[in-house]
Amino acid sequence: MATYKLFVATGQNAYAGTTDYVYATVIGKQEQSETKALDNFGRDHYRGFPLEEILFVELEKRYYFGDDWFCRYVKVKCPDGTFKIFPCYRWFVGNMTIRLRESSGKESCLLSSHSTRWKVWKSGIPKCIDAMSQQDIPPDHRFFYEKNSACLLWLFVHSFIDLDIKGIFNSLNSWDALENFRCILSSPSPIAAYVMENWKEDWFFGYQFLNGCNPRMIKNCFNLPEKFPVTEDMVQATLGPNTTLDKELKAGDIYLVDYCILEGIPANVIKEKCQYVTAPLCLLYDHPERGLIPLAIQIQQNPHKNNPIFLPSDPELDWLLAKMWVRHAEFQVYETLSHLLRTHLVCEVFCIATMRQLPAVHPIYKVQFIITSYRSWKLHCLSDALLYLSRTTKTHIKYIFKSNNNDLRTNHTALSILRRNHRKRGVSQLKNYFYRDDCLKLWDAIESFVSGIVDLFYSSDEDVKEDKEVQNWIHDVVAEGFKDLPNFGLPRNIEDKKALVTILAGVIFTSSGQHAAINNGQYDWCSWVPNTPCTMRCPPPPQKGLATMDLIMNTLPGIPESCIQVAITWVLSREQPTVWLGQYPEDHFTEKAVKHHIDKFQEALKKIEKSIDERNANRQLKYEYLSPRKIENSVAI
Repeated sequence: MATYKLFVATGQNAYAGTTDYVYATVIGKQEQSETKALDNFGRDHYRGFPLEEILFVELEKRYYFGDDWFCRYVKVKCPDGTFKIFPCYRWFVGNMTIRLRESSGKESCLLSSHSTRWKVWKSGIPKCIDAMSQQDIPPDHRFFYEKNSACLLWLFVHSFIDLDIKGIFNSLNSWDALENFRCILSSPSPIAAYVMENWKEDWFFGYQFLNGCNPRMIKNCFNLPEKFPVTEDMVQATLGPNTTLDKELKAGDIYLVDYCILEGIPANVIKEKCQYVTAPLCLLYDHPERGLIPLAIQIQQNPHKNNPIFLPSDPELDWLLAKMWVRHAEFQVYETLSHLLRTHLVCEVFCIATMRQLPAVHPIYKVQFIITSYRSWKLHCLSDALLYLSRTTKTHIKYIFKSNNNDLRTNHTALSILRRNHRKRGVSQLKNYFYRDDCLKLWDAIESFVSGIVDLFYSSDEDVKEDKEVQNWIHDVVAEGFKDLPNFGLPRNIEDKKALVTILAGVIFTSSGQHAAINNGQYDWCSWVPNTPCTMRCPPPPQKGLATMDLIMNTLPGIPESCIQVAITWVLSREQPTVWLGQYPEDHFTEKAVKHHIDKFQEALKKIEKSIDERNANRQLKYEYLSPRKIENSVAI
């Protein structure tokens, strides 16, 4: 009788072990072993028929104490001394049987999780998982016990203590002066402290479009839009004596940020007081010495006598308030579109399709899994945190999403296909655009890594076309996940290896690097409330010369809203106990060739990290959000 020795690895996370009974069976082509109980977690001996080829290992947990169990993998030592690994990485809940396939196979008999269903959350945006709470999400794809929505809620509540703002929150009064906002920033981050000291400066206002928490809005402007009638005389003083607006437009040194996506959103009411949202336009100039500086601001879209164009040469408070309206619009677009929609909700579509269509042993499942770590995604439950924010901003998220179809239909840019995106926005020549530079380095490293993995498992384009599971996966993404976005830009079929690599690299970059660039700077850039106000309590001035400090203080968020803004941005951008990009504690790939590519990827990430450190060495205002040691392996909050 042949002897097979099994090593069963229980998960390393809290509560992964179980006191219930677990049984295992080794299944071959013709025969199978007898089912044996695992007396000791991690190891048992099996005696049975000599199996010509092991196809499956079957694990069964029988309900005794009702204690869930998380299994990482099963390693089988065969009679000839070789080992086979059968990855699992799943929770066993109640009475449950799972049949595992060896890790090295591409074609698979293992069924994927079609029990995971799609749900329409809001029309006109990507579908989400059919779940009202974390308990509705399959256990394998939830946060682990030590990191769940209850923990995030606790962090939000506790942040009022950690940030020393508990007593301030209860006040119902407005702030008396700009300096009073400092009392809710007793321990600012280095960047937040820099923001407090420099936020009024025009060069710093422009810098945030490049390297702040929403660096994807700026576009090159060769021709001024009719709705923004800026004239030469208006901006000549800012441009200087040696050039003209027409000359700089032709040279490609004029840029535009247009928040037209916010047009038509109705005002809301907080505590019986109306709140206001506008859709401003901001014209900027890449000055050869001063950097990117604002030239003109129009607070609302349509030119009108009661919608003046504000200029740096206007009275100081007029210009300051105009910039605040731009930064307020930035907050709305940033949180709702750049953050929630274009990272969390877009990536969730691919997550759900993967759960539904790809078995755990499929290389495309694994090449995504080791990067995006689906179990650490908050998925639909992210809306819990945004709910607190929307109670403050009251921006009618549904109206923003309704207006957002064009924002996501711009062919692949939702997946951060970077060079194409940068060319379309015309930002390749912008100086000190560190977000752009670091994105491209990171993209190249991810794309190279994914390309190497795809080449290992697909020898030709025909292999990709014939992989029914991959074709079902992309069809599920397009036909279901992005059903309400028919022009999203993804094909219903993947015709070659290059297309597969591009899509996978886009998903991986978006859920790791892009999310880090967008999410991790929230507290840095938004905790000094006057720099990025979450809500505005007075309408914009219809004429120049009306801005006073009293008007500014009455327009900016009140004390409770400011406290909530600081607390939420702190919770959402704080460093999580997580796995960083390039680190893979779960061995889904067991092939030596794959591990070689992982090693190369890690080396590439180290080079990127070194180049970022060298650039930041002598800079007071450092840009580190895309340093690999700062990038989580997934959308982890």
